[in-house]
Amino acid sequence: MKLHIVNRSPASSQVYAQAVTAMGPDDRLLLIEDGVQGALPQLVRYYEDIPGRLYVLREDLEARGLLGRCDGSVLVVDVDGFVQLTEEAEQTVSWY
Repeated sequence: MKLHIVNRSPASSQVYAQAVTAMGPDDRLLLIEDGVQGALPQLVRYYEDIPGRLYVLREDLEARGLLGRCDGSVLVVDVDGFVQLTEEAEQTVSWY
């Protein structure tokens, strides 16, 4: 399993499309920094091909005033959860 990390919003960058296309069937995707906007109900459709494998970093949601506004399909993790995802992954790929 690879962990793909996206730090840009799908509203302003096509990086999300490259990441989703590169994902294998067991890979996971974590949204960080401005990428957390992709967890909002109006933008989560960009990740509809990876149900159950989309994560978002709680601290970055809080920093942007978005905590509690995520789509219900997105799994919210804190920094410890981020560390756990990286430990479970064979490889980590950052998309900028």
